[in-house]
Amino acid sequence: MKVYILSILFSLSFSLVWSKEYNASFFGIKSDGVTLNTNSIQTGINYIHKEGGGVLVFNVGRYLTGSIELKSNVAIQLKEGAVLVGSLNPYDYNMEGPCYSMIRAINKKNIAIYGKGIIDAQGRQVSYNIIDQVHKGFIKDPLENDRPRRPRGIHFKQCRGITIEGITIKNTCDWTQEYEECDSLWVRGITVDNKAYWNNDGIDIVDCQNVLIENSFFDSSDDAVCLKSHKTETACRNVVIRNCTMRSSANGIKLGTMTVGGYENIRIINNKIYDTYRSALTIATPDGGYARNIVVDSLQAYNTGNAIFLRIGNRMHSNKIGTMDSILISNLYVEIPEGKPDTGYEYEGPIEHMPRNISPASIIGLKGHPITHVTLKNVVINHPGAGKPEIAKVGVTPEELDRVPELADSYPEFSCFKELPAWGLYLRHVERIILENVTFIARKKDYRPAIVLDDAHHVSMSKMKIQEPGKKKQQIHIYQSTNITK
Repeated sequence: MKVYILSILFSLSFSLVWSKEYNASFFGIKSDGVTLNTNSIQTGINYIHKEGGGVLVFNVGRYLTGSIELKSNVAIQLKEGAVLVGSLNPYDYNMEGPCYSMIRAINKKNIAIYGKGIIDAQGRQVSYNIIDQVHKGFIKDPLENDRPRRPRGIHFKQCRGITIEGITIKNTCDWTQEYEECDSLWVRGITVDNKAYWNNDGIDIVDCQNVLIENSFFDSSDDAVCLKSHKTETACRNVVIRNCTMRSSANGIKLGTMTVGGYENIRIINNKIYDTYRSALTIATPDGGYARNIVVDSLQAYNTGNAIFLRIGNRMHSNKIGTMDSILISNLYVEIPEGKPDTGYEYEGPIEHMPRNISPASIIGLKGHPITHVTLKNVVINHPGAGKPEIAKVGVTPEELDRVPELADSYPEFSCFKELPAWGLYLRHVERIILENVTFIARKKDYRPAIVLDDAHHVSMSKMKIQEPGKKKQQIHIYQSTNITK
C-alpha cells in the first residue's frame, strides 16, 4: 500500500533528523504541574529547530502549558509518566489565526509527538472559563449553541511528514486533533479519551493525502474518526484506517459532514465500534463534493444506533450537487439495540427527530442525482425490529412513499427522516447496487417490510436472507424501480 510505504520511509528519515535528544529540564521546563512552561517549551522547540532538528524529551512529571508551536524537524517525546497539561487560563492560548489549539503547526515538515505519555488539555474547565469571560464581556463570542470558540488539542495545517504515535490524548476543549491539508500523516497506537465537552471528535482529517491511522483507540463525545473536505480544489485522498477500536456519542466512522471537495481512495479495514449513538458508518456529500473508490471491509459494530448511512444532499441550494460512486462494503456485522446505545456516558447524543421507530440502514441520493455502484457483500445487520405504526408510520402505498421528504438541505444524519418505510434497508435514488450474501435479522416483528426500493435501478440481490419472527415471506417492496434481479 502506497501510504504504508510512505510512512515507513518517513519514519526512517525521522530517525536521522531526530538523533539528538534534549531533556526538557535543559530549557528550564518545570515538571511540578504548577509552573506555566509555555515560553520555556517554545524556547526549547525553537532552539532544537535552529540546531537542525531533534527531540524535546519530557520525563516523568506534569508540565503545565498554554499554546505551543512545533517547528520543522522537531519531535516531542512524552515518556511514560509524563503529562503535558493544558492551562486553565483562556488567555494562555493563542486565539489568533487558523490554528487555535494547545499544540499547533503551520506549513512545517518532519514533526512528531510520540511516546507513552499523556496530553491532558483539561478541556471541560477551560471551556467553562472561556464562557465565563464571554459573559463578562472580555472575550467576544456569539456562543453559538451555547458553546464558545475554544482551543483544539492538536491542529496541524499544511504540514508534511507527521508522526503521532503511542500517546494518550484526553479532555480537549474541542476536536481532539485536526490535520488540515497535510501530506504523509502516520497516526499509530494512540489512545483518545475525549468526553470532556461538546464537539469532541476523536480525530479529524481535513483535505489530507497519504494518511495511515492504525492500531488506535478512540472514545469521544462526537464523531470518533471523521474525514472532512473544506475546499473545492482539495480532497481527502489515499487514506487508510485500520485495526482501530472506537466509541462515540455521534458516528463511529464518518466521511463528512462538510464535503466541498471530496474523498477518494479511502480504505477502512478491520475496525470495531461499540456503544455508538449514531451510525457505525456514514458517508455524506451534502455540499457539492464527491465520494468515490471507497472500501470498507471487516467492520464490526455492537450496540450502535444505526448500521450504515450513505447520503447525497444539497445544503448550499446550489446547482453543483455532490456525487457518490464506487463504494464497497464487505464483511460487515452490526448489532443495533432497542434502547439508546450511549446511555450513561457524560455527553450523550441528543434525543431528536422523535417519535420514530428504529431506523434502517439507508442509501439515499437525490432525485436526478443517484448514488451509484454500491456493493454490500457478506453483511449481517441484526436489528431489534419491534417497529409499531402507533409510534410513527410510513406505509408503502405510492402516496405514502411519495410523502417521504427529500430533505436535501438538512443536516445529513439517518434520523433526519424520522420514520422510514423499512426496518432493514431503504434504497432511494440509487443505481447499480449489488447486495450479495446480505442477512437482515429482526429480533421482534416489525410493521414495516425489511427492504424498500424507491427509484432504485439495476439492483442485484443474491443469497439474501431475511429473518423476522411471525413473517414467512421475504418482505421486499419495490416502487418506481427497474431492472431488479433476485
